[in-house]
Amino acid sequence: MTEKEKMLNSQMYNAMGEKQLRNERCSVKNLCREYNNLPFEDEETQKILIKKIVGSTKENFYITAPFWCDYGYNIELGENFYSNHNMVILDCAKVKFGDNVFVAPNCGFYTAGHPVDYPRRNAGFEYAYPITVGDNVWIGGGVQVMPGVTIGSNVVIGGGSVVVKDIPSDCVAVGNPCKPIRKITDEDMKTCFDKSMNK
Repeated sequence: MTEKEKMLNSQMYNAMGEKQLRNERCSVKNLCREYNNLPFEDEETQKILIKKIVGSTKENFYITAPFWCDYGYNIELGENFYSNHNMVILDCAKVKFGDNVFVAPNCGFYTAGHPVDYPRRNAGFEYAYPITVGDNVWIGGGVQVMPGVTIGSNVVIGGGSVVVKDIPSDCVAVGNPCKPIRKITDEDMKTCFDKSMNK
């Protein structure tokens, strides 16, 4: 089994030990650099490049530069996807976004992790577990999503949260570690700011 096959099957693998993986990372990072250097108003070329970078998109999406990823082909963007500046996706495993996902600035989605024991870590081994984000999700500024996490649909993740465990649908979740703090209700239609996310 190749290191890439191990990576895609959530097994321990050596990311630096296989030329194919190194070449794929270099290729997509050069595309990301090209994307990040485009004129802001050149939305047509931006869309063409993102379609080259990520595995799949639907019709409407927008990623505000700068944007970086590891491989690109493991990323799936749903309809009406939007991310603000400085999104980083370490897509050594699948990262799937549902429809109507809004990502604030400085957010990271990290499928990659390293062994706790230093001998394997120092030898270059890592693992990758998929991340899934449901429909109608707003991810606040500076949120970091860790390997293997599933975020349900109709969720708000408060700014600065570190998401290390699954988050159920229909809730506001916040904190480090991120935890649900309340359900989203019809009362939320009457306000424009949720003070509970500041707790």
